[in-house]
Amino acid sequence: MRIETFTLGPIQTNCYLVSDDAGNAVLIDAAAQAPRFLDAVREQGLTLRALLLTHGHFDHVGAAREIHHAAGCPVYLHPDDRSLPPALSAGLFWTELYRAGETLTFGDLCFTVLHTPGHTLGSVCLRCGDVLFSGDTLFAGGCGRTDFPGGDAEQMAASLRRLGSIPEDLRVLPGHGESSTLNAERRTNYFMLQALYPEEFR
Repeated sequence: MRIETFTLGPIQTNCYLVSDDAGNAVLIDAAAQAPRFLDAVREQGLTLRALLLTHGHFDHVGAAREIHHAAGCPVYLHPDDRSLPPALSAGLFWTELYRAGETLTFGDLCFTVLHTPGHTLGSVCLRCGDVLFSGDTLFAGGCGRTDFPGGDAEQMAASLRRLGSIPEDLRVLPGHGESSTLNAERRTNYFMLQALYPEEFR
């Protein structure tokens, strides 16, 4: 599995082009500048099989419609984010809906959908092998905001607790900022520690 990171858009969103040895590719989020992704796919001889959205905020979906029309690939979104207000979603576009626990396979790439509400009602993390694409649920040393419409602090705590309870040490590739690992976040992330051990923070 090869992962190329693009950091684009007004809020410096991390978008990930994931590909296998056979040239199958999946894009995780599409902040802006569709030609950047399309050029990379063409130059590397890849076939874009899908665009997977971690949630529906404008800074993660801005290029989704253009990529779909240019590449003909499906665009996946969790159904709970269909109701995001236009001010936050800015022309939200999708063609397919995915559900918690679903596995999507594209060549040798298999993504498991983990529903992790808190930042938005339909936020998801996507696990592929030993990599967790965590969107705006889990950051290195932090987590996504819960004060926007659709956000919920209790749901965020439950989602962080779920991620923190994954037994393996996964590589964490978030929607913003630096990459991390689950073990590092379990040791040092205040928000995850608070979610995992709430009695120690009372």
